Amino acid sequence: MKILYHHRTQADDGQAVHIRALIRAFASLGHEVFESGLVKHVRDDADPLDEPSANGHNGSRWGMVTRMPRFLRELAEYGYNGIARHRVMRDAARFEPDFLYERYAFANAAGVMASRRLRLPMVLEVNSPMVLELERTRGLSFPGLARRLESYIFEGAERVCVVSGVLRDMLVEMGVPAERLLVTPNGVHLEDYRYGDRAEVRRVARAALGLPDEASGEVVIGFVGYYRDWHRLDVVLEAMAERALERSRLVLIGAGPARDELEAQAVRLGLRERVHFAGTHAHERIPRLLPAFDIAVVPAINPYASPLKLHEYMAASLPTVAPDQENLREVLTHGVDALLVEPGDPDRMAAAVLELAGDPELRERLGRAARARVEEADLTWEGNARRVLDAVGQITGGVR
Repeated sequence: MKILYHHRTQADDGQAVHIRALIRAFASLGHEVFESGLVKHVRDDADPLDEPSANGHNGSRWGMVTRMPRFLRELAEYGYNGIARHRVMRDAARFEPDFLYERYAFANAAGVMASRRLRLPMVLEVNSPMVLELERTRGLSFPGLARRLESYIFEGAERVCVVSGVLRDMLVEMGVPAERLLVTPNGVHLEDYRYGDRAEVRRVARAALGLPDEASGEVVIGFVGYYRDWHRLDVVLEAMAERALERSRLVLIGAGPARDELEAQAVRLGLRERVHFAGTHAHERIPRLLPAFDIAVVPAINPYASPLKLHEYMAASLPTVAPDQENLREVLTHGVDALLVEPGDPDRMAAAVLELAGDPELRERLGRAARARVEEADLTWEGNARRVLDAVGQITGGVR
């Protein structure tokens, strides 16, 4: 099939990772994808399996919009639909797709408008309830208009992909028919997480991250991502201050606005030498770096999210400590493939990390079961691509 993939994503972050990964998955299954958007995360003149485009967000003027006052930014987001609709119509005329696939962004109705004009099936990918989320964070100047437009977008798509069952239930409450909703959680490319000599991969990974070798006896607790205050890494630091975890080290791969406070907290708790900021690394390198960890953590996550890092930890056969909440229980079982703790409780976090730190056999068992869970539930990008294609086949009467 020929798929036109539309998005409004500029940043080279987790959103871009998702876009590249799904395009790669569609391509690996023998389908052709044309990426339509402000910024191309996969070059038009390259195989989708190649490295992402280097053009980044420098080629777009949309970046200045994100720095406008809220009132003007919101007006610009509504107004952008005319430009985006024209782009999608133009790209569709060139590419002649079998269906449109769009990553939902606030106020972005371009795909729905174009699909109706083109009489093409529309699949919408929803990673968060944007209106609800923005009302709680940056605020909205026109909340009534925002809710009506979001309903129009959700109603206009033949299929709506959501990243968790919790988010599916939220959209049902918003009026989206359950039969049009499809759960497609974040995934992994499993072939990237196949390690031959794991001990050697682990040694190389620790060296690449600037960590002591295993002879140090330290237990490495790891986190990957763009860390903000709400990620609650402060809870992990509080846990590490416990005497029983004095031989532990926290390694943070990535960057984020919470760094200054985390550094200050590490100093206050006497942990400065045991909190290691490893810096950012290209996402393609993450599978080879994760074996450096003994224990992975997801200290906090939105109640409807599907954390990409979690599935990557699982694919890398890492034991994980995560919050005991419904969206994570969709993929994890306490004591089987992870340890789930009361959200935001440093004592429970410390107890879980201490249990894993002192029991290598438990770490191995949980990590092995986590990897098996990814395989059994097909928590892969290719699995998501197949689910989308099957859904489109139901609409069109069969995938060509």
